[in-house]
Amino acid sequence: MNFTGVWKRVNMPKESRLAFCSSWEDHLHSNHFGKSTSSIIHLVAVFPLLMLASLLTPSVTPVTAKPHNILVDTDVDTDDFFAILYLLKQNRSEINLKAITINANSWADAGHAVNQLYDILYMMDRDDIAVGVGGEGGILQDGTMLPNDLSTVGGCRYRQAIPSGLGGQLDVDTNFGIRKAFLPQGKRGYSPLGQPTAQEVIIQTLSSGPATVIIIGAHTNFAIFLMTHPHLKKNVEHIYVMGGGVRSMNPTGCCPENSKSVCRIGQCGDHGNLFTGYTSNPYAEFNIFLDPFSAYQVLHSGIPITLVPLDATNTIPISKDFFMEFQQKQMTYEAQYCFKSLKMARDTWFDDQFYASYFMWDSFTSGIAVSIMRNGHVHNGENDFAEMGYRNITVVTSNTPYGIYDGSNPFFDDRTVPKFHLQKGGVHSGHVQMGLLDRFCLVKNGKGKCQDGYTKEVTGPHSARVLVAKTAKPNRDPASLLDREFFNDFLHVLSAPQQSGRFNLTTQFPYYKEILYMPNFGNIRRGKGVVFDMDMSIGDFVALIYLLKVPVNVIEIKGILVSCNGWANAATIDVIYDLLHMMGRDDIPVGLGSFFALGQENALLSTVGDCKYRKAIPYGSGGFLDSDTLFGLSRMLPRSPRRYTAENSVKFGAPRDTDHPELRQPIALEVWESIAKTLDPGQKVTILTNGPLTNIAKILAAGPNATSIIETVYIVGGYTNEANTRSGGNLFTFPSNKDAEFNIFLDPLGAKAVIESILDVVLIPLNIQRKVSSFHHILKNLKVEKTPEAKFVHRLLSRLYHLQRKHKSYHHMGMFLGEVLGAAIMVADPVLKAAMDVARLTVLANGDLSTDGQIRVDKQGSLIRIVSTLDEFAYYGHLANLLGSKNQSAVIGSFREQKRMWTTPNTGRNW
Repeated sequence: MNFTGVWKRVNMPKESRLAFCSSWEDHLHSNHFGKSTSSIIHLVAVFPLLMLASLLTPSVTPVTAKPHNILVDTDVDTDDFFAILYLLKQNRSEINLKAITINANSWADAGHAVNQLYDILYMMDRDDIAVGVGGEGGILQDGTMLPNDLSTVGGCRYRQAIPSGLGGQLDVDTNFGIRKAFLPQGKRGYSPLGQPTAQEVIIQTLSSGPATVIIIGAHTNFAIFLMTHPHLKKNVEHIYVMGGGVRSMNPTGCCPENSKSVCRIGQCGDHGNLFTGYTSNPYAEFNIFLDPFSAYQVLHSGIPITLVPLDATNTIPISKDFFMEFQQKQMTYEAQYCFKSLKMARDTWFDDQFYASYFMWDSFTSGIAVSIMRNGHVHNGENDFAEMGYRNITVVTSNTPYGIYDGSNPFFDDRTVPKFHLQKGGVHSGHVQMGLLDRFCLVKNGKGKCQDGYTKEVTGPHSARVLVAKTAKPNRDPASLLDREFFNDFLHVLSAPQQSGRFNLTTQFPYYKEILYMPNFGNIRRGKGVVFDMDMSIGDFVALIYLLKVPVNVIEIKGILVSCNGWANAATIDVIYDLLHMMGRDDIPVGLGSFFALGQENALLSTVGDCKYRKAIPYGSGGFLDSDTLFGLSRMLPRSPRRYTAENSVKFGAPRDTDHPELRQPIALEVWESIAKTLDPGQKVTILTNGPLTNIAKILAAGPNATSIIETVYIVGGYTNEANTRSGGNLFTFPSNKDAEFNIFLDPLGAKAVIESILDVVLIPLNIQRKVSSFHHILKNLKVEKTPEAKFVHRLLSRLYHLQRKHKSYHHMGMFLGEVLGAAIMVADPVLKAAMDVARLTVLANGDLSTDGQIRVDKQGSLIRIVSTLDEFAYYGHLANLLGSKNQSAVIGSFREQKRMWTTPNTGRNW
């Protein structure tokens, strides 16, 4: 079957080990992973943060002055790259952005964040700037770094305050969908074991001489550096921090004066800005809250610090006049990128108070820092943009009463000697907030009482004297519509032609066009309708390529559902779109599914939740970092015109329509319902699920109308405890749970609902998957195949095999090979000689991490077919032959081929 050119024009505008660190408490609280933490703190990274260091060399005269070298530590949120672009636009003879480090336990996920940074720097012609990703490793009690102890598994005690989907990590990772539509793609990108670590970049930068550091996210990276390399502290001339709230009073969530209607006060008057958690902690600001102990280490380091807290940023909200002026001053690519991002933030804001509640946080901090440096740090931080003053403050890391150990404090609980020899009964020895719904923190009919992350004014030996920005200065021109002095400077800097971006994606190529590839199957009779439910693990992508290669008269892919609580983060949906584009299947709908396992959503706010089960997946090497980037190969795929966007519509519950609501990303249940409407009477579909069963469980919960069209559910997952085997499950991060498999463990309640339902279920368990998990045999068979998709799979699996042999962080790579088997079993090619047993099964889902997700034979369980045997060597040949077939092959093989098309006036294509 051939794909003809039914292409539609889319109306859119033209290497060393990677380090990860999450909060100290998360690492210290990792005893349940089966690893001893008595002598080592395992530092897990959940979010990326950028570090800027700048050299403040005293100058005798402006002629001989040396530039201030800057290192930025960032979490790559929207306002962060506003700040970074502002710094990149400065005169390099004065302000030289030298390095950026990403903090991986904040608003962005490391893989998406690092590639966005590389693309921004490429646009700005600054590929010379080093980029490091924050921190795998261990630290002994004496502060010795153990770089070879890679442990990136940990909880989300603080990070759970950040929404996972809309308005949170998904929108930050994709920059609302603008990132892939606008930024050009250069040669730099994440590569496993080749990506510099945050610690390496910090050490290299500060070893070369004095520098200034700007921290605009959580403080984990820099706290580790200070503890492990105290001899380099002398080269840190100054630290600028955006974070905290000292005397701040939150202006949002207040009731209008003289309001006659019932009004419930939100964050009004709070010191902090935790909009997802103020009912338990009204004192903390996000950047400090995400790792209070690390912030304490930085604040009390003895290094001169300038803090730009909410006190100051609350006085510089984005005004409507500023927004309108910005819209008129998009003279550079960097200004365009920032404005597009700001506009989408406004258009998707959750209420009608955007202009009163969206502030210049990190960009304002960068402006203050630049102005103070230019003034030579004179007159108590005199600068053009903010009023300054000194405060004696600390960072609260635990709550009173001190010295009463209740199981919440990993520094002291169950330890004869506290970690880092902290003082018993001291300021770190109280209750440490356990989550957004910590009962210790909640106060009936009142604001919460926990203060973790509060930048509190104190006196005595536990205080640090810090220069603090108090308020934004008004515009010197009282007649100007821009009421803050920094507004003028920010717009002037971003729109100036100096140090400007070279191009964006659409202007980089003279013949750039966006094409949708639609297949033309003619009158061919369609085969079995299939819906593929995937969590975007590496095995799932290979399985998707396999399904796309199966002749359409055997199976017809009706749609794809994405589980966002599995092996990749939600923004990785863009890789699905790119792969479908490569294979000429831009017709297949993709629905975004659940972000949390059943029962893990926050009871008060469903956009946030716990990571009780998902924390079993490593955040760094061999985990999310590699899944989100397809082990560094996602950028090889051609770019699809389809991508996740935050575009939305009132029709679907949004507060307002955005500019292009037709581009809205559908959710999984909507895709399922649309598929149901296209079926003929009596027609049913088969589901193949390769991840946690959350989406299928929610379809079941939607009622009989939603489930009546299901013929069979093929489940790739689970482990059946056979009498003649001792191999066990594959939860290598939870060795206490010996018989669980990841896909079932990631949502035990969801698995229980599906497996114990009335649906016809076929289980492809770990037992049989292991029989087809030989890298040697798969690669040997694939080596001779020449189609673009076969070459891509061969390169992908070769990389996994190489990593498995090279580093222990990748020891589990073989388990992804078996995930392709479910697709082959569903296709039912007789060459496989597959056979099935039947048993009555139940799923354990009692909330006990040592047993949840285990599948047991039970006379009261549901009758399940279980794949028990097959010819594995026939399978290897079958897989290679199908991927190597010229039938239904890729229509555009790679991003490189796409670039050639965009740079050649006549490609021979029928546009």
